[in-house]
Amino acid sequence: MKQYFSFQWHITDECDQRCKHCYIFSEDNCKKLDVMNWKQMEDTFYNCLDFCKVYGRLPYFYITGGDPILHPDFWKLLALMKEHEIPFTILGNPFHLNDEVCQRLKEYGCQKYQLSLDGMRETHDWFRKPGSFDITLEKIGCINRAGIRSVIMTTVSGTNIDEVPDIIDTVVAHKANVFAFARYCPTSEEKDVAIEPLRYRQLLADCDRKFKEYEAAGCETYFNKKDHLWTLYEYETGVFKIPETVEENMIYGGCNCGNCHLTILPTGDVYACRRVQNSKVGNVFEDRLADVWVCQMESYRDYRKFEKCSKCELLAWCRGCPAVASGKDGNFYAADPQCWKEITE
Repeated sequence: MKQYFSFQWHITDECDQRCKHCYIFSEDNCKKLDVMNWKQMEDTFYNCLDFCKVYGRLPYFYITGGDPILHPDFWKLLALMKEHEIPFTILGNPFHLNDEVCQRLKEYGCQKYQLSLDGMRETHDWFRKPGSFDITLEKIGCINRAGIRSVIMTTVSGTNIDEVPDIIDTVVAHKANVFAFARYCPTSEEKDVAIEPLRYRQLLADCDRKFKEYEAAGCETYFNKKDHLWTLYEYETGVFKIPETVEENMIYGGCNCGNCHLTILPTGDVYACRRVQNSKVGNVFEDRLADVWVCQMESYRDYRKFEKCSKCELLAWCRGCPAVASGKDGNFYAADPQCWKEITE
């Protein structure tokens, strides 16, 4: 069976918000807003399909920005996706959604629409835009009514970690189909997510307890344990067990960087991971992605280089988040700052 390969495709930097943790504006708040033209978008799309043909993968696109719906050729791109029967998810803002727009997205084949909640009302609106909290919750209904899966994503930092349990309650009350959280990746302006390892483990424990209570009550929200440190937590609590038969030097889970994911920016720059600031590996306008994958991407697949994880029995399943590690000191293979596991030499 063919596996999916995911392309996180930023088609524009245009956005209605200036979020305090946005990667686009983290380095230069006055940067020029980049956007792909239609010819570049077509070329990028077919470059991705070529990649999947070469490696026997099925393409999956995460269309994002900025806010992708602001791109003048947004609907034209979705028509191209539909023509080739390619599944996709939209990562965007709530401001331009209504029942008509969501129904149109569904007709073009949109499977999921991801929105962000980064705190309760005061905190979220401080991070993003006044009024954004209430609008986001309102638009969950629009997405659901169209038959698209609504996804709420929270970026966790020291600023909002105590609010995550309340966010879960709010998301469930508004009937979001999926909820997940990931940690903030530090940028050049801030080198720490301000969360101690054991505090993060406590968050996982608190959320796990809440997830189980909701699931037992028949809650329809799916709780996606996206952060790879969930694997460590579930290993310690007996939920995850290392299989008796495993192949040496095989990777079975954890970070998809170097395995089944690439990010493409509006400039055409290709990144191993958007959350890893220094991970440019090529340019989709100049390079064949199939070549980039076996050459420049190889440096992200040397699992022996993980300074802490390479000594851990969970190497093939966890590895924490290299993006968070890289954000702290620029080293992709450094120890995850929130990993609480003690490793003995």
